[in-house]
Amino acid sequence: MIRGEPVKLMQVSDPVAVLNLIKEEFKALPAETLAIELAGGRYLAGDLKSFEDVPGFNRSTVDGYAVAARESFGAGESVPAMFELAGEVLMGKSAPSIRPGQCRLVHTGGMLPENTDAVVMAEDTEVSGNLVNSFKQLAPGENVIRRGEDLKAGTTALEAGQLLRAPEIGLLASIGITAVAVHRQPQIGFFSSGDELVAYSSRQLEAGQIRDSNAPAISYLARQYGAGFKYGGILPDDFAVFLEKSRAILEEVDFLVFSGGSSVGSRDFTARTMQELGKPGLLVEGIAIQPGKPTLLAKCNDKPVLGLPGHPISALNIFSIFGRAIIDRLAGRLTERLMPTLSATLARNVASRTGRTDYVRVKLKREETSGELTAVPVFGRSGMLRTLAEADGLLVVPPEKEGLSAGEQVEVYLWE
Repeated sequence: MIRGEPVKLMQVSDPVAVLNLIKEEFKALPAETLAIELAGGRYLAGDLKSFEDVPGFNRSTVDGYAVAARESFGAGESVPAMFELAGEVLMGKSAPSIRPGQCRLVHTGGMLPENTDAVVMAEDTEVSGNLVNSFKQLAPGENVIRRGEDLKAGTTALEAGQLLRAPEIGLLASIGITAVAVHRQPQIGFFSSGDELVAYSSRQLEAGQIRDSNAPAISYLARQYGAGFKYGGILPDDFAVFLEKSRAILEEVDFLVFSGGSSVGSRDFTARTMQELGKPGLLVEGIAIQPGKPTLLAKCNDKPVLGLPGHPISALNIFSIFGRAIIDRLAGRLTERLMPTLSATLARNVASRTGRTDYVRVKLKREETSGELTAVPVFGRSGMLRTLAEADGLLVVPPEKEGLSAGEQVEVYLWE
């Protein structure tokens, strides 16, 4: 798809095609500069270079004695190499040089003296007075990290799109970087819809009412994926109100999500609202996926708008796939997010239909006798949350298969 050309509506789209469309149509949010202690969980907006060598000196990786490796050649249990102990290298201090035939005691992380290029571990030596016997022959660089071995000055320390976790934050601190440019955190606006819904905090239900379980569940997933969450409430089945409230919240957020109103019916306002919110409007009307086929995706004033099915299992399934992909795109992630998986043996047959990607809920069990991990399908209608709570993860039946057979090895995507 060439940017700028009219976008054609995709009806009953392949999931992969929808994920590609998300990459093409949406871009990362602008950058902001944050102190590194506040930047965890964000994605870098540009490459970061190191301004110094890391480490800045040759350092020991063990407790032992710094020596010139060539002076240990031929050493063994019966014929040790002998060194004169010239003293100790103090931590955080420059290491005094030594003369040929000498060594210095050095601790893990300590600086190596000039004219040394290896460290013999303390357990491979025997000390008598100021004489150190080494029972091991050393290679140059053994038990040593050389200056610049981790990072050379001027080289890229972290690339654009890198997620800043604790290791990355620590790396930045180690090279003196105290603030970084990261993409702004996406903010999600969320509406539930339907006259049958009431707040999940409601104590009493009237006949025909159900509590809105999707709002708190999607809120949790959104925060897990690195987004802020603004709950707009429950929209009534009134198009004028539906559109007015949607326009208002779209001004305040980066990504708008509707739950419900994407199923076929005379009171379905989500698709109409997407067409009215901004150009180009509706992009996808239906995805060849189970559960979650009646999914809508739009681009309104350059912002993504996602219409989730109202059934809780379908809503969570779709948001975990496509909502997460949109969040990643807005947040500046450049690599595919890999979900944790486990390999297991399928406990029973799973039926499917070609041309559709099926996501099947499974419970993991460990067989007591064999220790084998099995995946037991958990079946239930799309409105039954109890079956979702019983599941440990999902397995995917690709569109080219008519199902899976008991005894097959399957990859289970662990539920987050």
